[in-house]
Amino acid sequence: MSSPTPSPATLAVHADNSLNLLTDVAPAVHVSTTYRYPRSSSALQPVPPSGEYLDIASPLVYSRITNSNINRLETLLTPLIYPGIPSEEIAPLSNHVLSYSSGLTAFHALLVNVVPKVIAISGGYHGCHGVISLHQKMHGVKIVDLHADDAAWDAAGLGKGDIVHLETPLNPTGEAYSIQHYAERAHKRGAVLSVDATFAPPGLQDPFQFGADVVMHSGTKYIGGHSDMLCGILATKRGQWGEKMAKELRAERVFLGGVLGSLEGWLGVRSLRTMALRVARQSESAEKIVTWLDEGIKEEGSLVNKVVAKVTHASLQKEDFEWLKKQMPNGFGPVFAIYMREREMAKRLPGLLKYFHHATSLGGVESLIEWRRMSDSGVDERLLRVSIGVEGWEDLKADLERAFRVLAEGGSEEQEVGQRQVDEVTGGVGAMDLVDGAV
Repeated sequence: MSSPTPSPATLAVHADNSLNLLTDVAPAVHVSTTYRYPRSSSALQPVPPSGEYLDIASPLVYSRITNSNINRLETLLTPLIYPGIPSEEIAPLSNHVLSYSSGLTAFHALLVNVVPKVIAISGGYHGCHGVISLHQKMHGVKIVDLHADDAAWDAAGLGKGDIVHLETPLNPTGEAYSIQHYAERAHKRGAVLSVDATFAPPGLQDPFQFGADVVMHSGTKYIGGHSDMLCGILATKRGQWGEKMAKELRAERVFLGGVLGSLEGWLGVRSLRTMALRVARQSESAEKIVTWLDEGIKEEGSLVNKVVAKVTHASLQKEDFEWLKKQMPNGFGPVFAIYMREREMAKRLPGLLKYFHHATSLGGVESLIEWRRMSDSGVDERLLRVSIGVEGWEDLKADLERAFRVLAEGGSEEQEVGQRQVDEVTGGVGAMDLVDGAV
């Protein structure tokens, strides 16, 4: 009688047990870049003239090829990205999961592997558009709007070997799109559907269930979870096609040089242990705050209504719940967007908050808010992106409420919230000169 498949929370702690060769409960950080060959000459196997494919079960040679820290991270991620797989499939399927030095490195690796002539993409993270611009420069890849009709896709020539790139939920608004819908559109043309699921990490959304061919994550966010590591993840679908692509990606990663660092691999393992707990709480708290904001906007004359014009989040897409609740059964993600009534309100709000750091990025245990115009020149200047952390949601709500009151009453001085001046660290005016490309 077979044992039931453990829960993702259990697997996040124990899926790498087979790699425990030492007695350490917490895995060690291995920092070596090179590894000794066997002493016995009879055990030496030279690389064949055609080259050699090294997977995560191969002996370690050089850390740009692979290393023990990222092997453990990729092994641990496997049952989370492919929920429900039997334990005996974890080891071989781990070769389908590849870590990179950043999310954009992962996206670049995808484009290098597929070499599309046309990419369907719309909105979303501007960093991915920046990577595409490099490929436009190198080989003239064409862009077509993801949401355009079939006639527009036909005119662009989107077909076999091209990429349909869907980001859901969307950066920076937190709105969701149907993966199945775009999978059907892509596959009938022979195109590859890649899904950036950064805003809905494992546990909230399984894009492969709805037809994704490749799933991408900025592991910097919820996989890292503590705002202290850069990481990118690519995973390919199960089966022969996905196995072939993953094998190519793993070989190409050696020469792209975008392998994840040893410390980052270790940090990722540490973080995955608690991801199920963190993400569930963050998503639940975000939905409660979004509901409060949405109800306040609808109440004429309320404090929220005086300062907030709109809030966007997948939880508010009630008309889409027939497919959305199947796609995101365990929550709608911890990120949403607030549109203030005036640009100046959006610019001032972060400085009035006590429990939200005014910073880019998302997915950490701390709540962040960003006047998005600081890092993205293409957004509405009233937009604030909010990433909910693990703090008590009532405290976050009270913090927002207090700041809203200051704005509504037209206070001219920003409240003291006990934050240390950091202009010396950020460089003062220099910090305002960032180019597009933050996260």
